[in-house]
Parts: sequence; structure tokens; C-alpha cells
Amino acid sequence: MKLKDGSNFPNFGLGTWFLGENPLTRAEEIKAIRTGIEMGVNLIDTAEMYGNGLSESLIGEAIRQTGRDSLYLVSKVLPENAGSTRLEKSLDATLRRLGTDHLDMYLYHWRGSYPLEETVGRLQQMVDKGKILRWGVSNFDTDDMEELLEIPEGRECCVNQVLYHLGSRGIEYDLLPLLRDEGIKVMAYCPLAQGGSLRSKLLSSSVVKEVAQKNGVSVFQLLLMFVLHMDGVCAIPRSGRSSHVKELVEASRMELSEEDYRKISEAFPAPNHKTYLDVV
Repeated sequence: MKLKDGSNFPNFGLGTWFLGENPLTRAEEIKAIRTGIEMGVNLIDTAEMYGNGLSESLIGEAIRQTGRDSLYLVSKVLPENAGSTRLEKSLDATLRRLGTDHLDMYLYHWRGSYPLEETVGRLQQMVDKGKILRWGVSNFDTDDMEELLEIPEGRECCVNQVLYHLGSRGIEYDLLPLLRDEGIKVMAYCPLAQGGSLRSKLLSSSVVKEVAQKNGVSVFQLLLMFVLHMDGVCAIPRSGRSSHVKELVEASRMELSEEDYRKISEAFPAPNHKTYLDVV
């Protein structure tokens, strides 16, 4: 897909929430990242919050052998670091851990106490310095986006990363249409419903299992395919196992019939009213 600046943006990538925090699983997690890269995945999403930098350090080690040039690296700044001189210091630490001199995308993780205009200004400064190529936000609901877009430089925002999956479709009511109108893409975290209480309902759904079986895919693959089917949406599922990454990459290259998409959509319909933005 294309971002508003005309650059290409992958519709599928690897999320890394919780990766790097357990020394016992580190080797397998590095293998999982490298497996994805070997299969052609170039987008890797992380954040300074994840393990207080441990996720970024894990990625830095994983990509040291594969090379940086073909990768699309995304990280996020915490609200308490999103203003004053703290943002650049925080970004520099992220770059050191990743072993790179720039990010392809830098996201404001969620709203904090710094004035939004100040944060936007700092992000634009990092673009001017070449430390990031572009920026976006995360966990911004409709009112947040409307406020952002009133700031002149706010229209440089390229993506909004939010929770989105078959069982959590609240963004389809008003946020997703707004983003589409503004040419801002969605990065869907937890597309496999890895957070929250709806996962069990999705995994036990007779309709979901029926459609998955009909297409010869797992339920998790089906959930990913649903998200990727949505226009203007990139999915970043997290996995620390190489075998699981292989399944997800394979699913990212598959399509269901429109009838099958309709069936699972009707089983878990989008709300017809405004809902609060899900964050877990």
C-alpha cells in the first residue's frame, strides 16, 4: 500500500510485544524474526516500552546478520518522553539498541501530558535531522485524530496503530473512515486477538472454525486474513516461534472468498454506534 507521502508501506509485519524479556526463549525469538525476514517480511514493529528496550535490543541482534537496508523498522516513544529534549534522547537510545541510524517510522505510543503540538514539532525535527523518515501515532481515537489534524504539521501523520481484530471492530464505525479520508493507514496490533477477553469466543466460534476448515487454514491464520482483507490496514501479529511465523507469513499471502469474509463478519459484526477504543 502507499502512504500519503507516496512511499510504499507493507501490509504485513512482525510485532514484538513481550519479545526479548525471557533469556530462555531469546534464541527461538531471534530465529522467529529471522525466519520472517527470510520469507520476505521486511516490516518489524517494536517500542521502547517493550521490556524497557529489551525488544529493541533483541531485534538489533536478529537483524545484525540479515542487514538493515531491506527492512522497514518501526518503534514508539513513550508519552513521558514525547516532548522537550527527551524525545530525541529516547530516539537515540532506540537507534542504538536497534543498531541503525534511522527509523522508517516513529510512533507516539499514546497521549500523554506534553502538548500535542509540541510532540508533533519534535517528531518533525527528527524527520528534518534524518533520524526518522516519517512518523505516526498509536492508540489515537477519533477525537484525538481530529485534534491532531488541526495542527498544521499534524497532517504529516502517516499511520495510526490501534488494536483491531475480528472480535474488536469498533474502529470501523468512525475512526477507520476518518483515517481513510485523510490517507492515514492503520497498523493493527493484536490482529489474532492476543489481548483481551474475546479470544476464547473467536477460537470457539463454529462459524470461524467452519470457514477455517473449509479453506485448510488454522483459526489464527483466518483471523489474520480477515484483518488483511480490510482496505488501508496493515497487520503486525506477534510471535516468538519460527513455526508460527511461517504459518502467519503463508496466511498473509492467501485470500478467502467474499462469501467467507461475509460469514465471519456477520458472526462478529462491527458495532453500529460509537465505542471506546480498545487498547488490550
